[in-house]
Amino acid sequence: MMLITCPYCGPRDDAEFSYGNQAHIARPADPAACSDREWAEYLYFRDNPKGPFAERWMHAAGCRRWFHVVRDTNSHAILQTYRVGEWPDPAILGGEGKS
Repeated sequence: MMLITCPYCGPRDDAEFSYGNQAHIARPADPAACSDREWAEYLYFRDNPKGPFAERWMHAAGCRRWFHVVRDTNSHAILQTYRVGEWPDPAILGGEGKS
């Protein structure tokens, strides 16, 4: 069991949440102008690091809102949760974050 702190509802069991993939993926400004390769990269290609990783989660059995989680993919430890539109602490991601 993981305890995930929803930024809207507080700490809850991980069974209440749905995983939504990598956080901070920008949708192409003009999808119709993308090549097949560019569109495939947007849809299917994601980072897969060992260590801290920013992910999207939804509180499916609670407020039903999307938010972001920084989770260590090696230990599954939750390092930070924050609302959509906010950015993770760069120190947690090893200097990465909003660019």
